[in-house]
Amino acid sequence: MTLRIAFAMTLLHVQGTATQAPPAVPDPVLRRAPARVAVRLVTQEVVAPLAEGVGYAFWTYNGTVPGTFLRVRQGDAVEVRLVNPPESRVPHNVDLHAVTGPAGGAGASLTRPGDSTTFTFTALAPGLFVYHCATVPVGMHVANGMYGMILVEPRNGLPPVDREFYLMLGEFYTIGGYGEPGLQPFSMDKALAEHPDYVVFNGGVGAVSADRAIPVGVGETVRLYLGNGGPNLTASLHVIGEVFDRVYRTLPGVVDEHLQTLSVPPGAGVVAEVRFQAPGVYTLVDHSLFRAFNKGALAQFRVTGPAAPDVYAGRTTEDVYLHEGGVVQTMPEPADLDRRPPTLEERVAHGRRVYGQTCRSCHQEGGQGIPGVIPPLAGSDFLNADTRRAIGIVLNGLEGEIVVNGETFSAVMPALRLTDADIADVLTYVFREWGNHGVVISAGEVRDIRICPWCADAAAPRRP
Repeated sequence: MTLRIAFAMTLLHVQGTATQAPPAVPDPVLRRAPARVAVRLVTQEVVAPLAEGVGYAFWTYNGTVPGTFLRVRQGDAVEVRLVNPPESRVPHNVDLHAVTGPAGGAGASLTRPGDSTTFTFTALAPGLFVYHCATVPVGMHVANGMYGMILVEPRNGLPPVDREFYLMLGEFYTIGGYGEPGLQPFSMDKALAEHPDYVVFNGGVGAVSADRAIPVGVGETVRLYLGNGGPNLTASLHVIGEVFDRVYRTLPGVVDEHLQTLSVPPGAGVVAEVRFQAPGVYTLVDHSLFRAFNKGALAQFRVTGPAAPDVYAGRTTEDVYLHEGGVVQTMPEPADLDRRPPTLEERVAHGRRVYGQTCRSCHQEGGQGIPGVIPPLAGSDFLNADTRRAIGIVLNGLEGEIVVNGETFSAVMPALRLTDADIADVLTYVFREWGNHGVVISAGEVRDIRICPWCADAAAPRRP
């Protein structure tokens, strides 16, 4: 998507939502004085193709992955308005790496469905910066596509080039393997193991290749704004058949020349220029090659113009270097080791650790939750009313409105991929803390409800 920026007195205002999708970018900032720039980001949950025949429920900024490319000047006052439509299922926010301030604006922009928030920051440092959602669970929001880039141009601007484009790599973790058809849900198991089924540019296999390849001309200098949305893997970017003529890792700064491969960690970006000197199709890949040829990590440039036999006289084909697809292979897990049954004190201590690793970021240290966003566990009438329902929620997740201590919450809790013992111990810990009723949950109870999910609804509440 492209933001068209128009100057009006001291205010630069982005005209509504973006009008072009990535890989396009806004025009360069030509003024040499700071201004106030208004940016509007709408968090949209969109079902769209991840690969041919494969659908995915993306979480986006302004409807695309990556989100709208933002372009400002060093010294600008940037007003960020985040809109979360009422049809959204979860809260969202935005953390801009260009922000000098607490949480990059994430705390100031936490927005429930149906609300909007606004905050302002001054773009102090020039550079190409990632922005992303930082609502817990942070990794899930990013893995669902909530990332983009903001360019803060130096005070004197950037040297002119012929064309500019915007590409971001991102990982997607699906329940089904690569290419498995249908609407694929997000897999927390694979995300935690850092085993993505898809690694793609601009939100999908083939999003920037074949008939969607970027058109450029022979001899044109092309500036690429390259980012890595992550959330987990470092990218090694390489154009097959070319080198990056100039690379800006900081703006302004030392310029590297004639680089073959760029290392871009998750949450980072780099500005690179390439001048294609012979016609043909050129492929940008992540040089972790199984990602490129088996998981979709490639983008293409279709270069047209006069032949250049003094540069390259070989035969050119447009059918090479397309993704090959692949099957994810897994090793069987080792059998559980026998051990003596833990004591109640050991189980509570284990449950405290599980809570700290899995639950604390949402429900907070003391189980108080986040008002209006995350329901409390401390003294929760909803939690204490039905222990089997609580087991079912941890196993299977929860979506829809609930009332806790008289307050209505409407959000999504993802299913937690924990063992039966983990779930039993963390719930035992929670039930024995913060004024809750003190019941002890066994791994056998969790296993029974895992085998028979509807039993969680049919069973009567149990008290200590």
